[in-house]
Amino acid sequence: MTQNYQAQIYVTLRPSVLDPAGTAVKSGLSHMGHHNVEQIRIGKYVELTIAADTEDAARQQLDQICDQLLANPVIENYRFDLQQVSTPLNVGS
Repeated sequence: MTQNYQAQIYVTLRPSVLDPAGTAVKSGLSHMGHHNVEQIRIGKYVELTIAADTEDAARQQLDQICDQLLANPVIENYRFDLQQVSTPLNVGS
C-alpha cells in the first residue's frame, strides 16, 4: 500500500567551497552592529511530499532527486529528514 512521506531537504555548500552570499550577509550584519557573528553559510531548504510503497523506496527516490536536481554534488552536500504522514480518508458524499 502506498504511503505519503513528508521530506525536509537541506542543501548546503561543501565546507571547502567559498560562500560569497554568506560573506555578504556577514558583512551586512557587521555594518548593523552585529560584530559577534563569526560565520554564515547560505543554503537551500526544500519541503516535498512523496508517495512510495515503503520508507526505503522513498529514501532511494529522494536520494536520486537530490543528486540529480536539487543539489550540485560537486560543490554541495544534502541531507533530508523523512516522516510518514497520514492521508485524509475519503468520506462518501
